[in-house]
Amino acid sequence: MAGPGAMKARRRLASLVLAGLLAGCAQHATDDNTLTFWTIGREGEAITQLLPAFERENPQIQIRLQQLPLSAAHQKLLTAFAGDSLPDMTQLGNTWMPEFVALHALEPLQSRVAASSVIRPDDYFPSIWATNVYAGQLYGVPWYVDTRLLFYRSDVLRAAGFQAPPQDWAQWRRMLAALSHPQQGRYGILLPTNEYEQLMSLALQQPDSLLRDGGRYGNFESAGFKRALAFYVDTFKLQQAPAITNVEAGNPWSEFGHGVYDFYFSGPWNIGEFRQRLPAAEQDDWNTAPLPGPDGPGASVAGGSSLVIFRHATHKEAAWKLIQYLSRPDVQQQFYDLLGDMPPRRSSWAGGHLHDDPKALAFREQLERVKPTPAVPEWERIANEMQLVAAQAVAGNLSIDQAAAEIDRRADRILEKRRWVLAHTPLPTEEQP
Repeated sequence: MAGPGAMKARRRLASLVLAGLLAGCAQHATDDNTLTFWTIGREGEAITQLLPAFERENPQIQIRLQQLPLSAAHQKLLTAFAGDSLPDMTQLGNTWMPEFVALHALEPLQSRVAASSVIRPDDYFPSIWATNVYAGQLYGVPWYVDTRLLFYRSDVLRAAGFQAPPQDWAQWRRMLAALSHPQQGRYGILLPTNEYEQLMSLALQQPDSLLRDGGRYGNFESAGFKRALAFYVDTFKLQQAPAITNVEAGNPWSEFGHGVYDFYFSGPWNIGEFRQRLPAAEQDDWNTAPLPGPDGPGASVAGGSSLVIFRHATHKEAAWKLIQYLSRPDVQQQFYDLLGDMPPRRSSWAGGHLHDDPKALAFREQLERVKPTPAVPEWERIANEMQLVAAQAVAGNLSIDQAAAEIDRRADRILEKRRWVLAHTPLPTEEQP
């Protein structure tokens, strides 16, 4: 009988043979004129209505579309990378981009953009375009944008004596104080304590970066972050927001309609939700406004998703044709009509329903004042830890200084591997072959 070591060796050999056979089958399956494109979440459903026109314009290209659920997409992409079975192209969230750049999985696109008559970098909102650039090289083309701002009850504000939404934090605080009646179960704003986007947006308004030393360490003990955290925590201490999670909040749309919350901090998808969920008689009672900043109109997060081509793609030219097609302003307007995802190009806002939608105007203004999150693969983990600690501060278990120090401690621990890698492999100044 063979010993345990020999048995393990045989199993490894069998696994390698099987992997080789599967890789051969996969290679055979993709050696044709079919472009493989992975989409994530609801975008995959909407894009099926845009592809027939592309295929009519490009009859030599067929598209095999696979829709990944958002909950499984990140792991699916990493597994495909490890197994050398990535598609030709995919959509990639802005916060995932640094990870796949670090893996050298993405095809550089700078030269293609330079030769394109369709994609013009100066037509894109600058901070959105910047989320695709690393070490001076472009790896993706923005597909749609996502940012956060205020949905508010304009009728309630007017009744309280406010004729316009807040322009800075001081005005916002006065409004929240006037609108909050916790003894009656009414609050100025809903800020779910398990969502990091709200605090992160306030923090991005500060002059201090959230990480320091090239993303090697946290910078949460900076004066700017502590100012943002203090404003956030004070909103709960002053009972201007209930200290509850989004699960405990129930139906935010109906609560907003009933006046339980007068401000709601959210993204563009909720324009459609409010129109669908609130009765017709209440459609003139709400609106959207850019985020107020500490001392004037403020920044918000530069989110969204981009289109990328994988480095080892079989059909790069076909993938680039599809990216250019999906980047056309008329197609981006159609995409908005289908899904409500907002376009990253200014010219795409110049016509169609988006141009005439008063509820969308605040998003157009906010997109000129957005900031990207730190471009490190570990950012989502850090942001989650940031929010866990912030919730402790909301509960009164930590002071602002203690919370900031604890977030730095957790961020530094998460970034330990990054520091080791950077210490042994300097960041490239140009694309490596």
